[in-house]
Amino acid sequence: MKLNLRSSTAFTGGLAVALSLAVMPAFAGMDEAREFLDAEIGDLSTLSREDQEAEMQWFVDAAAPFSGMDIKVVSETITTHEYEAQVLAPAFTAITGIQITHDLIGEGDVVEKLQTQMQSGENVYDAYINDSDLIGTHWRYQQAHNLTDWMAGEGADVTNPGLDLEDFIGLSFTTGPDGKVYQLPDQQFANLYWFRYDWFNDEKTKADFKEAYGYDLGVPVNWSAYEDIAEFFTGRDMSYAGGPSEGVYGNMDYGKKDPSLGWRYTDAWMSMAGMGDKGEPNGLPVDEWGIRVNENSQPVGSCTARGGATNGPAAVYAVTKAIEWLQKYSPPAAAGMTFGEAGPVPAQGSIAQQMFWYTAFTADMVGDGASAVLNEDGTPKWRMAPSPHGAYWEEGTKIGYQDAGSWTLLKSTPIDRAKAAWLYAQFVTSKTVDVKKSHVGLTFIRESTIQDESFTERAPKLGGLVEFYRSPARVQWSPTGTNVPDYPKLAQLWWQNIGDAMSGAKTPQEALDSLCADQERVLERLERAGVQGDLGPVLNKEKDPQEWLDAPGAPKAKLDNEDPTPETISYDELIASWN
Repeated sequence: MKLNLRSSTAFTGGLAVALSLAVMPAFAGMDEAREFLDAEIGDLSTLSREDQEAEMQWFVDAAAPFSGMDIKVVSETITTHEYEAQVLAPAFTAITGIQITHDLIGEGDVVEKLQTQMQSGENVYDAYINDSDLIGTHWRYQQAHNLTDWMAGEGADVTNPGLDLEDFIGLSFTTGPDGKVYQLPDQQFANLYWFRYDWFNDEKTKADFKEAYGYDLGVPVNWSAYEDIAEFFTGRDMSYAGGPSEGVYGNMDYGKKDPSLGWRYTDAWMSMAGMGDKGEPNGLPVDEWGIRVNENSQPVGSCTARGGATNGPAAVYAVTKAIEWLQKYSPPAAAGMTFGEAGPVPAQGSIAQQMFWYTAFTADMVGDGASAVLNEDGTPKWRMAPSPHGAYWEEGTKIGYQDAGSWTLLKSTPIDRAKAAWLYAQFVTSKTVDVKKSHVGLTFIRESTIQDESFTERAPKLGGLVEFYRSPARVQWSPTGTNVPDYPKLAQLWWQNIGDAMSGAKTPQEALDSLCADQERVLERLERAGVQGDLGPVLNKEKDPQEWLDAPGAPKAKLDNEDPTPETISYDELIASWN
């Protein structure tokens, strides 16, 4: 998922520290490290002060051969990476003597730079933080170092003995089918269900809903309940419960024909509907893009005629529902919004619920501009919970997306530059700094950080974020998996085709027929070119789609009833079950 937003979360104190470090004389070492620990980290670390200093000493020693080098890295622009670029990069420079330039650009631009380096072999950046959605790309093209071998071989002398890979909660997302780790997670956030907890617990609201629909208002378990709740709230005067009198909306989404529209679907909307097969972290043999692979992880099709599901009944159902809810239950302006424009809208106080809400917006939801959805004591009037699932969904199927922006080292980068960049990557993900960084950006990557006492104390002000990441439900949320052989080429097809359905230029079925055909043309070109060797696509021969639809698993035949009995659950009972 690509994101370009800025949070109101303040870290001006850390920035001041970073600037003071950045203008220090041209020497580096433990004096600078201690100043950084005193001013920026303090007790916000899972390591004791003694262990923090030991880790910093390791960085000082390991970086000595690279002191004076100018290293360039790049990431998308989110709060977490702003903190790295503005605070941690200057601190790393002061401590190690390696000059770091950490560029912040749009995620689409990150992918473009990465593609340019992969295609040209020229060293554009020394390291990239790019989404783990590209794991299938990196594994097949073999142009990125697999970090498992790197850490044991060429990069052994610059690999932190305290890195503790097992502590990274997203490591399965960055591991290829060969069992090798290709990327190191740097930040991670999920798409979840967001709702106004205060309204859902208001006695009048609960009674009115029960009278209208015959069941209790609560967190929707399935799309049928979500739709009822959306209908109930849309246009409702909520002034009696602290909301606007002119009416609220029961859904929030976006529909502009823009690259972000594609992310909204590839980021698990289809798997939430139930399009793919069972499996963790992604469905096999058919994933949430509708791409089928064979027993050797080679893509064999996207359309139902080849055993894919991109244009199957579950996918059509998913797109149809999204359009219907956008038109009926969302603010009129939403249809013309992009992801970044729509994201902050719930904080304005007129949205009752949102099916598909990224936790990267948490910092904005608790910031200075979110007074409409905060109580006087700073606790939120809202909560986040697992997203409801669609009619085709089955237990064991992926139900949500997690973005895992992850460090990637390309083989075209000179080894000494890659080593220096790898040191920086480990510094900004180290146990010394991770708790503080997580408090700024709220994008967890380490289990030890999630369990830290400081987050137990802060949890009541984060609306369920900590509870979710400490829960067993977390593992069902995952990024794009390894079925996608070339993320940059395939991702751009989604927004163009889905946009035709959103605008009414095509029916959902027509748009998805076009999408799967476009995906298969890319797969065919990769197969003919042979650039991915034995890991590349080998397309199935086309046959009557009904043969695939009648077989077990995805693609799934059309259901007679796509509106099953609505189900809800009490949020408090849900949280209690996790504990």
